[in-house]
Amino acid sequence: MQTIVNKTFEEIALGDTASIERTLQAGDVQAWANTFGDMDMLAGPGESQGAAGIVTAILTALVGSGLPGPGTSIRTTSVQIKGALPIGAVMTARLVVREKRPDQGIVVLDGQCVDPAGQVFATAILEVLAPTKRQQHQMAEHRLDGLLDRCKNLKPMVTAVVHPCNDDALAGAVEAAEAGLIIPVLFGPEAEIRRNADAAHLDITRCRIVATDGAEDSAQKAASAARAGEVAALMKGSLHTDVFLHAIMQKDSKLRTGRLISHCVMMSVPTYARRFVISDVALNIAPDTDQKRDICQNAIGFARALGIDLPKVAVLAAVEMVQTKMQATLDGAILAKMAERGQIVGGIVDGPLDLDAAVDAEAARIKHISSPIAGVADILIVPNIEAGNMVYKNLAFMADAQVAGLVVGARVPVILTSRADTAAARRFSAAAAVLYADALARDPAGILPEPTE
Repeated sequence: MQTIVNKTFEEIALGDTASIERTLQAGDVQAWANTFGDMDMLAGPGESQGAAGIVTAILTALVGSGLPGPGTSIRTTSVQIKGALPIGAVMTARLVVREKRPDQGIVVLDGQCVDPAGQVFATAILEVLAPTKRQQHQMAEHRLDGLLDRCKNLKPMVTAVVHPCNDDALAGAVEAAEAGLIIPVLFGPEAEIRRNADAAHLDITRCRIVATDGAEDSAQKAASAARAGEVAALMKGSLHTDVFLHAIMQKDSKLRTGRLISHCVMMSVPTYARRFVISDVALNIAPDTDQKRDICQNAIGFARALGIDLPKVAVLAAVEMVQTKMQATLDGAILAKMAERGQIVGGIVDGPLDLDAAVDAEAARIKHISSPIAGVADILIVPNIEAGNMVYKNLAFMADAQVAGLVVGARVPVILTSRADTAAARRFSAAAAVLYADALARDPAGILPEPTE
């Protein structure tokens, strides 16, 4: 949960500031266009009412959450668009206190939106009625940008980038390094890596390269480095996933923990006000009940590392009632009882639950479902890889969701990147790995508890 505290009129001083970073996606712009009928969203300065609407929404949201904060009433806004919206790039919105009017309780704010190059593309003047009493709100974390913010207090993590022999793999490593998340060590054929970097205009001069003879050798040497503590995480490059994971799972690598490894992905969907984790969408095809226990435990550790202290876990099925001919419902009931008996720890587990009851409190009420998970699930455990992969890709590619994925259950976090991942997805996944490794070092029993019989 995130606590938002306001500033009262008396506490506000001239020059006080608040800022926020956001990445506008093309899907955000299209959604605005579809809602308000402005089909000229990407027009130049002054030509699009939609651009002014988006900027107004961002700045007024910052008023409510940052300066002055909860309890503020917005009286007037005036926005001027000076340049094109930076689609797909990190923009910064900023508010500065320009004037206070004690007789009215009014605060005048100057607003500004800046693109990554420092160019101002929008300005604004906002008059607000500031609160007179202290207020604070508890809000569920939603956007994944907070993962990047939390990493600012941590050192970059030394990460083995395994066989980065194409543009996407190299770019993912360089972007994560530029964001201050990782210190990449590149495992692969050195001449090929340097040729690809030159062709893609990527600066790898600060990256150490460990020369290898091919994909299998890259994976083996990277796993050995992780075993020796020379790197704290592994990132997949352009080699096949099976080759990558085989090196990690070999007994000689000593990276196994005695439990199943699984894939977890944290998602933030623009139309849903809570972030949540889905597992497993990428590795385990048709897990049995015992394997789902490990998937569930891994997901709890992943969620805790990313800031959810007591994750609420919904074991999904097509229906919420136990049906003996539907294995997913039996798994849900069994896993819930396992959690009651301490065979799954660190979270609250219930099932079976269908998806609508897990994420929508009104749907659960209509169906008369009484559950501590109903409507507020932090983790969704899917029945099989088909269900999980389709939900994940539907939200990522059709609903413009932010995603941060990681393979967990081994002794180090494993970043399983895809060629279809956006630059933002690669950054968020690297941030998730940094936070997971830090939490694992501080509280190993809380993040990766020993398997129970």
